[in-house]
Amino acid sequence: MTAILATHSGLEHFKIKQIPHGAMQIQRGFMPFFILRITPALGLPGFFTLVMALLFAVPAPSSGASEKSRFLEESRIAVMSAFAPELAGLLEDLEDAESARVNGIEFTTGNLYGKRTVLFQSGISMVNAAMATQTALDHFNIERIIFSGIAGGVDPNLNIGDVIIADQWGQYLEALFARDTGNGYLTLPFFEYGFENFGMMHPRSLTVLRAGSNEIETRFWFPVDEKGLEAARAVAPSIDLKNCASADVCLRHRPKVEVGGSGVSGGAFVDNKAFREYAYRTFRARVLDMESAAVAHVAYVNEVPFLAVRSLSDLAGGEPGDSQYETFVQLAADNAKIVLEQLLLALPDTKR
Repeated sequence: MTAILATHSGLEHFKIKQIPHGAMQIQRGFMPFFILRITPALGLPGFFTLVMALLFAVPAPSSGASEKSRFLEESRIAVMSAFAPELAGLLEDLEDAESARVNGIEFTTGNLYGKRTVLFQSGISMVNAAMATQTALDHFNIERIIFSGIAGGVDPNLNIGDVIIADQWGQYLEALFARDTGNGYLTLPFFEYGFENFGMMHPRSLTVLRAGSNEIETRFWFPVDEKGLEAARAVAPSIDLKNCASADVCLRHRPKVEVGGSGVSGGAFVDNKAFREYAYRTFRARVLDMESAAVAHVAYVNEVPFLAVRSLSDLAGGEPGDSQYETFVQLAADNAKIVLEQLLLALPDTKR
């Protein structure tokens, strides 16, 4: 039978049906709400009294729906970073800041360098980045996505502190780990292999189904925002970057901004000279990180422009001696922020 009951959220329909062993199932919508067993001591009147008590004990629905509609009213640029040192300086500069938490991620809306934005920290890794990006797209009116953060340098012509804005991103760990036959590696016929292998690792292309399309694409590279690249090229020559991590720790060179070339991402922190050389030789990659290609993938599927501003904290195993990551991580994050500021100032105003 169907019962119409007054709850916190107004009148609601509940289905009550008998199931085996003298029990009753109460269903709210499509899912079972709870199950009670009628015992002789409880009786039918007591059963319905208990049902009513349980229904009124259920918390009222959150205001998430109205909150979501409020966020969708105005379009914004999503500015994201992987971890705190990359995001902290941006949050300090954000005006009219207002925060909301969605699925555990704190989103902060406001105005950053004259643009309506929403800032958030994805967490390190491809999965975290993809999940956070889709959450932002589902709950905010996002007109473009910009990632600001650090990376490892792959191009031997680049140095620590340089900022790279790549024009395409690929996922190097989307690969077949091939069987070693003793006479080489045996690949499987149902993948597309467009690149040289690194030992057992054979990078492969992905199949992608894009919003508004019924055609499955096969691709390795995901493009970036052309208007964003134009703005980056316009401002890059005039940007002055930091070259000192502290008063007594400075780079011998002056960092620069480079626009164009490829970037690759994967779920590994790379500090390996041989793999660095492979990534440059095989993908002509200039930069390597753990998030950008995942965000580019999600943005492409959702037809939202994407750009990554990546500053080199290390050379992914190419430095003489130990990794310089811990020494220059904050300098790299600060340089990415400097470029992001000029980029946002150069971009067209956000839509209404």
